[in-house]
Amino acid sequence: MSRKNQLTAILGIDFPIIQGGMAWVATGELAAEVSKAGGLGVIGAGNAPADLVRQEIIKVKQRTDKPYAVNIMLLSPFVDEIVELVIEERVPVVTTGAGNPGKYIAAFKEVGTRVIPVVPSVALARRMEKLGVDCLIAEGNEAGGHIGELTTMVLIPQIVDAVKIPVIAAGGIADGRGIVAALALGAQGVQLGTRFVCSEECTAHPNFKEAIIKAKDRDAVVTGRSTGHPVRNLRNKLTREIERLEKSGASKEEIEELGAGRLRLAVIEGNVNEGSVMAGQSTGIINNIKTVKEIITDLVEETEQIINRLGGEYNG
Repeated sequence: MSRKNQLTAILGIDFPIIQGGMAWVATGELAAEVSKAGGLGVIGAGNAPADLVRQEIIKVKQRTDKPYAVNIMLLSPFVDEIVELVIEERVPVVTTGAGNPGKYIAAFKEVGTRVIPVVPSVALARRMEKLGVDCLIAEGNEAGGHIGELTTMVLIPQIVDAVKIPVIAAGGIADGRGIVAALALGAQGVQLGTRFVCSEECTAHPNFKEAIIKAKDRDAVVTGRSTGHPVRNLRNKLTREIERLEKSGASKEEIEELGAGRLRLAVIEGNVNEGSVMAGQSTGIINNIKTVKEIITDLVEETEQIINRLGGEYNG
């Protein structure tokens, strides 16, 4: 695995490995460890107000001077506050989801912040490139949380062919085999979420991590399609109740009301039966908890071993 390419140069990192910006899960503790280990750690702002996100940024700065990112959910009621905070703190990288970051890009560029939107389609990827973003995270629907329609396998090569900026592959990647596949499809790096949940440094409740480790290949299901914002969670009492509501023709508001606060219930309080256990389809190949450094070392070594076995070396 080439440890240096255009993506690592843009982000100032050692390995083209980015940690997903998962709300409630991607804290300063986790982000700092990923950055210290040579990847790009990401703080998940979610729907949190700016003062809470500032605390997570402080945690990262206290632990490392390596580059890190903040993931901004553009549907957050506090999005403008978070943008101001990121600019004030001169956060090196911003990843964005659930919307178009266009109106903020110039302000980010003024302070040298790199901008990387998450995109689920070729059309949005092209639009983001025209707006001047630095890279793209192309996320297939194997990912946990809010998802698009296309799979990683078909999405990545289409976006790679459509744009000239570096593409980061996300969705269903949890080991070296997935990284090699992403590189073969033309991506310059990968984003992993679910794999980093099962790290020692992740502050998510032990029940949340255990649910992922125990999950089988068909346990990560999609609910909420009728609301226009489908979400991938592990199957439990909550997902069955949402499915029941959807089949009965319940309104978008009823379904969203049922889901409100459920991610925190699972991640922080450990109620993985009634909470939202957002996780990707890669749960089926995650079966242990390791330190972040061990996870990244394993990913790099597995990738290099496979590439060497295939008789070549990826050079970006």
